[in-house]
Amino acid sequence: MDIQQLKGLIQQMTLEEKIAQLLQLTAHFHEGTDNESQVTGPMEEMGITEPMVTGSGSVLGLSGAQAVIDVQQSYLKKSRLGIPLMFMADVVHGFKTIFPIPLAIGCSWDLELAEKSAEIAAKESAVSGIHVTFAPMVDLVRDPRWGRVMETTGEDPYLNGMFARAFVRGYQGSNLKEETDRLAACVKHFAAYGAPEGGRDYNTVNMSERQLREQYLPAYKAALDEGCEMVMTSFNTVDGIPATGNEKLMRGILRDEWGFDGVLISDWASIREMIAHGAAEDDREAAYRAIRAGVDIEMMTPCYVRHLPELVESGKVDEALIDEAVLRILRLKDKLGLFENPLRAADPEREKEILFCEEHRRVSYELAAKSSVLLKNDGVLPLRKDARVALIGPYAESNDILGWWSCVGEKEDAAPLASALKERFTGTLVVSEGCGIDSMTPEQLEAALETARSADIVVLALGEESAMSGEGGSRTNIRLPQAQLELVKWLKKLGKPMAAVIFNGRPLDLHGIFDEADAVLEAWFPGSEGGAAIADILTGRVNPSGRLTMSFPQSVGQVPVYYNHFNTGRPMDPSKSDERYVSKYIDSPNDPLLPFGFGLSYTSFEYSDLTLSSPEMKADEPITVQVKVTNTGERAGIETVQLYVRDVAGEVVRPLRELKGFERLELQPGESQTATFTLTEEQLRYHHSDLGFASDPGSFRVFVGANSRDTLEASFKLV
Repeated sequence: MDIQQLKGLIQQMTLEEKIAQLLQLTAHFHEGTDNESQVTGPMEEMGITEPMVTGSGSVLGLSGAQAVIDVQQSYLKKSRLGIPLMFMADVVHGFKTIFPIPLAIGCSWDLELAEKSAEIAAKESAVSGIHVTFAPMVDLVRDPRWGRVMETTGEDPYLNGMFARAFVRGYQGSNLKEETDRLAACVKHFAAYGAPEGGRDYNTVNMSERQLREQYLPAYKAALDEGCEMVMTSFNTVDGIPATGNEKLMRGILRDEWGFDGVLISDWASIREMIAHGAAEDDREAAYRAIRAGVDIEMMTPCYVRHLPELVESGKVDEALIDEAVLRILRLKDKLGLFENPLRAADPEREKEILFCEEHRRVSYELAAKSSVLLKNDGVLPLRKDARVALIGPYAESNDILGWWSCVGEKEDAAPLASALKERFTGTLVVSEGCGIDSMTPEQLEAALETARSADIVVLALGEESAMSGEGGSRTNIRLPQAQLELVKWLKKLGKPMAAVIFNGRPLDLHGIFDEADAVLEAWFPGSEGGAAIADILTGRVNPSGRLTMSFPQSVGQVPVYYNHFNTGRPMDPSKSDERYVSKYIDSPNDPLLPFGFGLSYTSFEYSDLTLSSPEMKADEPITVQVKVTNTGERAGIETVQLYVRDVAGEVVRPLRELKGFERLELQPGESQTATFTLTEEQLRYHHSDLGFASDPGSFRVFVGANSRDTLEASFKLV
């Protein structure tokens, strides 16, 4: 349909039918024993009675090709104007084939593979009847206490933006109507959801507009620049106003300034939550504030359907606002091709062939292998082929490796580390649980010690269970549970070489592990094929290449700790540790335990010959930055070369370092390659005190290296 046809359809709709398009309900509201669309049970619990709603415009959380077909066909039989439903779901890091959690995907620094994972997730979802995914989540985060760090790609706005674009390309393709194996993407959570006070989920967010624009908004904008069709509001306040009712944020920045004319959807119940925030007295006022802010779809609360009719009839809300919202929703349905083909790609027979197929599992394996980060290795890994290895810990035989938001993925499909290692390891492998996630019995401990005594090397399989991170999974203690730390202490007494594999959804305080083990491998929650990928890293079939996209703190007392921070007027000189009146802790280093960009390999790399094409940059004349990287080890490996810049003196204080580019080099032993970056004046711009976006002439420093800490340095001037 063209725009005029869609507007003509709206003219035929009653006010109640229009408002119904603005309502999203879960599958419970549409499923019944007779497969007829129903509005009883859960609807009544929400305070909605049947006469108040004429269906809904979209469905949340229903999947399975036949189930979607049944609901869509039943609904269309009752729809006066034949407007199809949209089916949406949280397909965050895979549908049936589960990929590593997004934080892990970020650590791959592999944009092509990230895009491929989204493409596969879309294909599996689409054949199962889904039209829209609530992804990518691009919230910048600097606080590992927040459980939802597992959904983001890290602490850097540039890198988050690059991954946002990659995910949108993967989900959406180039033409949703023709490419029915793709999904419409919904970037979330707008805005600044990743900065709650105390790292506590849903909590207050409070920052300057300059900081919001400088650090937190760029990744959302990147997703929209890539063509992302939808935006989801966040639960938090922005400048004291809940995002879902924030006109300046949604109308001012998102719609007017950025020109976004796609669909804006509330997060679950976030319109009604304005009452608890103290920004609305009741459902009526919440509905008024949300529609004024430009929220098109209300997810799982009845504020719109109960109160918009009266608000329109009383003249409080212009019906034109309703028409605008409906038009955006119908336009998306048209882009998806639903008017011509309401069932779209849903196909029960094809679904059986596509879901969890070998090709998809192969990509899951590859991404898990590239996402794992070797944090420490004192000559223990890879495992000797003839060694007797004791695999000990609660994750030795656990298949809880998918992580939060694993859609319809099943733990039973994920091979545990022990079984994967048995298939690949040529030496002797003995296994013991040692302890549970957070408990240990004397019998478990004794069995673990007995197993370890007979081994040459101990491999610890430790971590959080998946429910310890994710939404609602905020923690003040980000160390591993005490039972696991006690197990490590006991095993350490045996004097055996130890390697630890950590399965988790957030950066941890690794004390009690990092200082005790000879090697530490960060596996994250690696997805369906994670067991196989980790086993291949341990045995040396795969050389680890992951690099951290969040800093690992020395302790929770440092949080938030991140690489791109400002300097202070009294910076600490590391050579003068006894100085008191400088910015430092008296009981801890300032720096994180492991910096942004960090990761080791089974080979070694040397950086040399950092050169700039010119000591001066002009607005229309970029400079070229080059560095020579040599594989000085004995096996092939991938090195992620990272480019950082510092603006030495700005009208507003600038971060000590900011990531501006990266290049992944695959090098054979003894091979050298030159990494080349083009640095432009545009990359030096930032938001000034008046929020103007420009660069400042003056001195700049360039840092190139293996991570944000270990770099070579050069300088230039912007003239």
